[in-house]
Amino acid sequence: MPSTLDPELRRALAERVRYYRELGIYDFYRRESRAAQSTEGAPAASETVPAFLSLTPSSTIESELREEMAARKSAVVPTKAEDNVLEIVTPKPEYGVADPVAALKLIREDLGDCTRCKLHEQGRKQIVFGVGNPRAELMFVGEGPGADEDAQGEPFVGRAGQLLNNMIKAMGLRREDVYIANVVKCRPPENRLPEKDEITTCSPFLMRQIDTIKPKVICTLGSCSAQTLLQTTQGISKFRGEWFDFRAAKLMPTYHPAYLLRNPGAKPEVWKDLQKVMAVLGLQPKKR
Repeated sequence: MPSTLDPELRRALAERVRYYRELGIYDFYRRESRAAQSTEGAPAASETVPAFLSLTPSSTIESELREEMAARKSAVVPTKAEDNVLEIVTPKPEYGVADPVAALKLIREDLGDCTRCKLHEQGRKQIVFGVGNPRAELMFVGEGPGADEDAQGEPFVGRAGQLLNNMIKAMGLRREDVYIANVVKCRPPENRLPEKDEITTCSPFLMRQIDTIKPKVICTLGSCSAQTLLQTTQGISKFRGEWFDFRAAKLMPTYHPAYLLRNPGAKPEVWKDLQKVMAVLGLQPKKR
């Protein structure tokens, strides 16, 4: 791609690459020009990859992206994505690592002492990566760490976390049997909801965790995590308790434990959702 690429086109290209990344496609191959192909008609080595992993010729990309820009007026993409398109398509360090324990460690190392978004400047004490069984069939996803989580470096350890522990026990599981993570890894100030740019920057690490753990079921807790994974702006009350396909998993959105602390009357609804999860996983409720 020429260095004089139009800035708007560059932003749109960055968004297209981000889209592929969220689908789990990180490796791209550029086709050689026709002049560079074998005169005997044999395809060049770079064209032996599956079609969906190959980039179309740059002229086609430019045409498609310009059509997208015309329809949408502008492409909303973080500046970091604009400046680091090549970094986005770089294969991730956990690729090819079969052991999920080792793979999660590599993702954590890649995350580092993250300064990718503004949350690192807004009072966070430490990164809260995730905790639990790297081979879990069930994964819970919340929105972001609170004060207790920020202090201890582990998700869901405050009052909402204690309620989540009770929910897990009621399903006949232990906390150690599941995996728990959040959409963002740093505490938003005043426990506010994560903002769009923070979610856009941090959620790819969650996607990599999901791809590594390969849970059978993902249970999202609250609107933020459900909206992020399902790419919707609808409130959770519109689709709570319904099954969705997400990557290779089934996804069940339900209310956040913090919401249940404020609205205990909603607990029976959440229990219905958890029973659906249990049915898929073949679990029996814990006997009292």
